[in-house]
Amino acid sequence: MVDIPESESESESERSEYERLVAGDWYRYRKSPELKAMTAHAHATCHAINQSYYSDRDHALALFSELVEFVGEGVEFTPPFHIDYGSRIRIGRGTFINNDFVAIGGGEISIGTDVLIGPGARLYTPNHAIDPVRRREGYERNSPITIGDNVWLGGSVVICPGVTIGENSIVGAGSVVTKDIPANVVAAGNPARVLHALDD
Repeated sequence: MVDIPESESESESERSEYERLVAGDWYRYRKSPELKAMTAHAHATCHAINQSYYSDRDHALALFSELVEFVGEGVEFTPPFHIDYGSRIRIGRGTFINNDFVAIGGGEISIGTDVLIGPGARLYTPNHAIDPVRRREGYERNSPITIGDNVWLGGSVVICPGVTIGENSIVGAGSVVTKDIPANVVAAGNPARVLHALDD
């Protein structure tokens, strides 16, 4: 269990919950009108994209590019998708994201080039406090997710906070990835484990 300080210095207490989130420190989403407004905007934009994708694709793609911090050339996705903080997500060129993609929390998410993400993928960056009192008080902290170039995530894969998946690796459908996966391997299971190297 990671302890949360019982008291803070005056300068620490003056930091906003968003500043704490960006710094990777403990913060309280439920106590922050700023964070709630940010996620409400992201959710509304996702809804607009999902609603307009098939009737006005150019408009939907423009909204997508405005919402996400960085979108490389040739990125494709199919709706619906749902994200909490577009400003914390980077997607490399040539990546394809299939339908029902969900990215929860304000941790940084870096998706490399030429990544294939199957339907129903879930990327979770928040960790809630383990201590029940602190958890009731709303404390959480994000850990980044990094997906390397040319990775293939099968359908319904769950990526947990703080996980890195090395380049070229494949994660089998339905896997729950709780720890880093090295490059150039096939991994699967709950929790996911390396099954073999790609050249096997």
